[in-house]
Amino acid sequence: MTFGAKTSGSDDLKAIISAISTLVEEATFVATAEGITFRGMDPSHVALIDISWPNSAFEKYECDSDIKFGVRIDEFSKLIKRADKKDSIEISISEQNMLLVTVGKNKKYKMRLIESSATDTPLPKIPYDSKITLSSSKFDKILGDVQVVSDYLTIQTSDSKADFSGKSDSGEVVIDLDKDDEDIEEIFSKADSIGTYSLEYLNPVIKAVGSTAGLITCEFSSAKPLRIEFKVANIGRIHFYLAPRVES
Repeated sequence: MTFGAKTSGSDDLKAIISAISTLVEEATFVATAEGITFRGMDPSHVALIDISWPNSAFEKYECDSDIKFGVRIDEFSKLIKRADKKDSIEISISEQNMLLVTVGKNKKYKMRLIESSATDTPLPKIPYDSKITLSSSKFDKILGDVQVVSDYLTIQTSDSKADFSGKSDSGEVVIDLDKDDEDIEEIFSKADSIGTYSLEYLNPVIKAVGSTAGLITCEFSSAKPLRIEFKVANIGRIHFYLAPRVES
Protein backbone atom coordinates (compact mmCIF):
# COMPACT_ATOMS: atom_id res chain seq x y z
CA MET A 1 0.00 0.00 0.00
CA THR A 2 1.40 3.37 -1.05
CA PHE A 3 -0.28 6.59 0.01
CA GLY A 4 1.07 10.11 0.22
CA ALA A 5 -0.37 13.58 -0.27
CA LYS A 6 1.45 16.90 -0.13
CA THR A 7 -0.17 20.35 -0.17
CA SER A 8 1.63 23.44 -1.47
CA GLY A 9 0.42 25.61 1.45
CA SER A 10 -1.45 25.03 4.68
CA ASP A 11 -4.61 27.18 4.37
CA ASP A 12 -6.80 24.69 2.48
CA LEU A 13 -6.10 21.78 4.81
CA LYS A 14 -6.64 24.03 7.84
CA ALA A 15 -10.01 25.11 6.42
CA ILE A 16 -11.08 21.50 5.76
CA ILE A 17 -10.08 20.25 9.21
CA SER A 18 -11.66 23.28 10.87
CA ALA A 19 -14.94 22.69 9.01
CA ILE A 20 -15.01 19.00 9.92
CA SER A 21 -14.26 19.81 13.57
CA THR A 22 -17.48 21.85 13.81
CA LEU A 23 -19.48 18.61 13.39
CA VAL A 24 -17.52 15.56 14.57
CA GLU A 25 -14.77 14.56 16.99
CA GLU A 26 -13.53 11.63 14.91
CA ALA A 27 -13.20 11.63 11.13
CA THR A 28 -12.67 8.88 8.59
CA PHE A 29 -11.07 9.89 5.30
CA VAL A 30 -11.18 7.77 2.16
CA ALA A 31 -8.19 7.96 -0.18
CA THR A 32 -8.34 6.61 -3.73
CA ALA A 33 -6.31 7.18 -6.89
CA GLU A 34 -8.69 10.09 -7.66
CA GLY A 35 -8.15 11.96 -4.38
CA ILE A 36 -9.36 12.21 -0.77
CA THR A 37 -12.99 12.37 0.34
CA PHE A 38 -14.78 12.83 3.65
CA ARG A 39 -18.43 12.68 4.57
CA GLY A 40 -19.76 13.00 8.08
CA MET A 41 -22.80 14.00 10.09
CA ASP A 42 -23.07 15.59 13.52
CA PRO A 43 -24.37 13.38 16.38
CA SER A 44 -27.84 14.97 16.31
CA HIS A 45 -28.16 14.42 12.52
CA VAL A 46 -28.89 18.09 11.88
CA ALA A 47 -25.88 18.87 9.70
CA LEU A 48 -23.78 16.97 7.16
CA ILE A 49 -20.54 17.88 5.42
CA ASP A 50 -19.32 16.31 2.18
CA ILE A 51 -15.79 17.03 0.92
CA SER A 52 -14.10 15.92 -2.27
CA TRP A 53 -10.43 16.89 -2.69
CA PRO A 54 -9.06 15.76 -6.10
CA ASN A 55 -5.50 14.56 -6.63
CA SER A 56 -4.90 17.50 -8.99
CA ALA A 57 -5.17 19.92 -6.05
CA PHE A 58 -2.07 18.48 -4.37
CA GLU A 59 1.54 19.30 -5.13
CA LYS A 60 2.26 15.57 -4.90
CA TYR A 61 -0.21 12.72 -4.63
CA GLU A 62 0.01 8.94 -4.85
CA CYS A 63 -2.40 6.21 -3.80
CA ASP A 64 -2.21 2.74 -5.33
CA SER A 65 -5.18 1.20 -3.49
CA ASP A 66 -8.32 2.49 -1.77
CA ILE A 67 -7.75 3.09 1.93
CA LYS A 68 -9.68 4.48 4.88
CA PHE A 69 -7.95 6.17 7.78
CA GLY A 70 -9.51 7.57 10.94
CA VAL A 71 -8.20 10.44 13.07
CA ARG A 72 -9.25 12.36 16.14
CA ILE A 73 -9.92 15.77 14.67
CA ASP A 74 -8.74 17.84 17.64
CA GLU A 75 -5.37 16.03 17.66
CA PHE A 76 -4.95 16.35 13.89
CA SER A 77 -5.96 20.02 14.06
CA LYS A 78 -3.25 20.78 16.65
CA LEU A 79 -0.57 19.46 14.27
CA ILE A 80 -1.94 21.33 11.25
CA LYS A 81 -2.08 24.59 13.22
CA ARG A 82 1.69 24.42 13.71
CA ALA A 83 2.08 25.16 10.00
CA ASP A 84 2.73 28.66 8.74
CA LYS A 85 0.68 29.87 5.78
CA LYS A 86 3.35 28.95 3.20
CA ASP A 87 4.35 25.63 4.79
CA SER A 88 3.61 22.51 2.79
CA ILE A 89 1.92 19.68 4.69
CA GLU A 90 2.59 16.09 3.72
CA ILE A 91 0.65 13.13 5.07
CA SER A 92 1.31 9.41 4.65
CA ILE A 93 0.68 6.21 6.58
CA SER A 94 3.45 4.11 8.11
CA GLU A 95 3.60 0.32 8.28
CA GLN A 96 2.89 0.67 12.02
CA ASN A 97 -0.47 2.26 11.15
CA MET A 98 0.61 5.74 12.21
CA LEU A 99 -0.25 8.91 10.33
CA LEU A 100 2.98 10.67 9.41
CA VAL A 101 2.57 14.44 9.12
CA THR A 102 5.46 16.57 7.82
CA VAL A 103 4.98 20.29 8.33
CA GLY A 104 7.28 22.47 6.22
CA LYS A 105 10.75 21.02 5.76
CA ASN A 106 11.73 20.00 9.24
CA LYS A 107 8.76 19.20 11.49
CA LYS A 108 7.80 15.53 11.44
CA TYR A 109 4.88 14.31 13.55
CA LYS A 110 3.49 10.82 14.10
CA MET A 111 -0.11 10.37 15.14
CA ARG A 112 -1.88 7.17 16.03
CA LEU A 113 -4.76 6.34 13.72
CA ILE A 114 -8.07 5.20 15.17
CA GLU A 115 -10.43 2.45 14.12
CA SER A 116 -12.85 3.71 11.54
CA SER A 117 -16.38 3.75 12.92
CA ALA A 118 -17.84 5.54 9.91
CA THR A 119 -20.98 4.29 8.25
CA ASP A 120 -21.91 5.26 4.74
CA THR A 121 -23.99 8.42 4.93
CA PRO A 122 -26.22 8.98 1.90
CA LEU A 123 -26.53 12.51 0.56
CA PRO A 124 -30.01 14.05 0.54
CA LYS A 125 -31.51 13.95 -2.95
CA ILE A 126 -33.55 17.12 -3.16
CA PRO A 127 -34.76 19.15 -6.14
CA TYR A 128 -34.03 22.73 -5.08
CA ASP A 129 -36.36 25.61 -6.02
CA SER A 130 -34.13 28.54 -5.06
CA LYS A 131 -30.48 29.45 -5.40
CA ILE A 132 -28.44 32.39 -4.11
CA THR A 133 -24.74 32.85 -4.93
CA LEU A 134 -22.83 35.50 -3.03
CA SER A 135 -19.37 36.27 -1.69
CA SER A 136 -18.37 34.46 1.49
CA SER A 137 -17.54 37.77 3.20
CA LYS A 138 -21.04 39.10 2.46
CA PHE A 139 -22.67 35.94 3.82
CA ASP A 140 -20.52 36.04 6.96
CA LYS A 141 -21.55 39.66 7.54
CA ILE A 142 -25.25 38.81 7.05
CA LEU A 143 -25.01 35.99 9.59
CA GLY A 144 -23.43 38.41 12.07
CA ASP A 145 -26.20 40.97 11.44
CA VAL A 146 -28.91 38.37 12.04
CA GLN A 147 -27.24 36.85 15.10
CA VAL A 148 -27.58 40.17 16.93
CA VAL A 149 -31.31 39.46 17.33
CA SER A 150 -31.82 35.74 16.61
CA ASP A 151 -30.36 32.24 16.87
CA TYR A 152 -31.95 31.35 13.52
CA LEU A 153 -31.59 32.58 9.95
CA THR A 154 -34.64 32.66 7.67
CA ILE A 155 -34.02 32.73 3.92
CA GLN A 156 -36.85 33.74 1.62
CA THR A 157 -37.03 34.04 -2.17
CA SER A 158 -39.78 35.26 -4.45
CA ASP A 159 -39.31 35.69 -8.20
CA SER A 160 -35.74 36.96 -8.44
CA LYS A 161 -35.73 38.68 -5.05
CA ALA A 162 -34.37 37.32 -1.79
CA ASP A 163 -33.95 38.34 1.79
CA PHE A 164 -32.32 37.04 4.96
CA SER A 165 -34.06 37.67 8.26
CA GLY A 166 -34.15 36.75 11.91
CA LYS A 167 -36.42 37.44 14.84
CA SER A 168 -36.80 36.71 18.52
CA ASP A 169 -38.56 38.17 21.56
CA SER A 170 -35.99 40.97 21.59
CA GLY A 171 -36.54 42.16 18.01
CA GLU A 172 -36.10 41.33 14.35
CA VAL A 173 -34.01 42.15 11.28
CA VAL A 174 -34.59 41.86 7.53
CA ILE A 175 -31.74 42.16 5.01
CA ASP A 176 -32.90 42.58 1.42
CA LEU A 177 -30.51 41.24 -1.19
CA ASP A 178 -29.94 43.52 -4.15
CA LYS A 179 -28.97 41.83 -7.42
CA ASP A 180 -26.96 44.91 -8.34
CA ASP A 181 -24.73 44.44 -5.29
CA GLU A 182 -21.24 43.44 -6.45
CA ASP A 183 -21.16 40.77 -3.70
CA ILE A 184 -24.26 39.04 -5.13
CA GLU A 185 -23.59 36.89 -8.19
CA GLU A 186 -26.98 35.22 -8.66
CA ILE A 187 -30.50 35.07 -7.23
CA PHE A 188 -32.67 32.44 -8.89
CA SER A 189 -36.05 31.05 -7.86
CA LYS A 190 -38.44 28.86 -9.82
CA ALA A 191 -40.85 28.76 -6.86
CA ASP A 192 -41.29 30.95 -3.80
CA SER A 193 -39.24 29.38 -0.99
CA ILE A 194 -38.73 29.97 2.71
CA GLY A 195 -36.57 28.07 5.20
CA THR A 196 -35.26 28.69 8.72
CA TYR A 197 -31.89 27.33 9.83
CA SER A 198 -29.81 27.28 13.01
CA LEU A 199 -26.96 29.77 13.25
CA GLU A 200 -25.35 27.49 15.84
CA TYR A 201 -24.42 25.15 12.96
CA LEU A 202 -24.10 27.71 10.16
CA ASN A 203 -21.74 30.20 11.76
CA PRO A 204 -18.82 27.88 12.64
CA VAL A 205 -18.71 26.31 9.18
CA ILE A 206 -18.84 29.68 7.39
CA LYS A 207 -16.05 30.96 9.64
CA ALA A 208 -13.99 27.79 9.03
CA VAL A 209 -14.20 27.70 5.25
CA GLY A 210 -15.27 31.23 4.38
CA SER A 211 -11.81 32.81 4.41
CA THR A 212 -10.59 30.41 1.71
CA ALA A 213 -13.83 30.39 -0.30
CA GLY A 214 -14.49 33.17 -2.75
CA LEU A 215 -18.13 32.36 -3.46
CA ILE A 216 -20.84 30.52 -1.56
CA THR A 217 -23.94 29.07 -3.21
CA CYS A 218 -27.03 28.48 -1.05
CA GLU A 219 -29.73 26.18 -2.44
CA PHE A 220 -32.99 25.49 -0.65
CA SER A 221 -36.70 24.80 -0.95
CA SER A 222 -39.46 25.45 1.56
CA ALA A 223 -39.12 23.22 4.64
CA LYS A 224 -36.18 21.32 3.06
CA PRO A 225 -32.51 21.12 4.06
CA LEU A 226 -30.25 23.99 3.02
CA ARG A 227 -27.27 23.04 0.86
CA ILE A 228 -24.24 25.32 0.80
CA GLU A 229 -21.50 24.82 -1.75
CA PHE A 230 -18.14 26.43 -1.09
CA LYS A 231 -16.04 27.28 -4.13
CA VAL A 232 -12.45 26.99 -2.95
CA ALA A 233 -9.69 27.38 -5.53
CA ASN A 234 -7.54 24.40 -4.55
CA ILE A 235 -10.25 22.09 -3.21
CA GLY A 236 -12.67 20.28 -5.44
CA ARG A 237 -15.91 20.52 -3.53
CA ILE A 238 -17.24 21.23 -0.07
CA HIS A 239 -20.98 20.77 0.42
CA PHE A 240 -22.69 21.49 3.72
CA TYR A 241 -26.27 20.35 4.38
CA LEU A 242 -28.37 21.72 7.24
CA ALA A 243 -31.82 20.51 8.23
CA PRO A 244 -34.49 23.21 8.59
CA ARG A 245 -35.88 24.29 11.94
CA VAL A 246 -39.16 22.55 12.63
CA GLU A 247 -41.56 24.89 14.39
CA SER A 248 -43.00 23.21 17.47
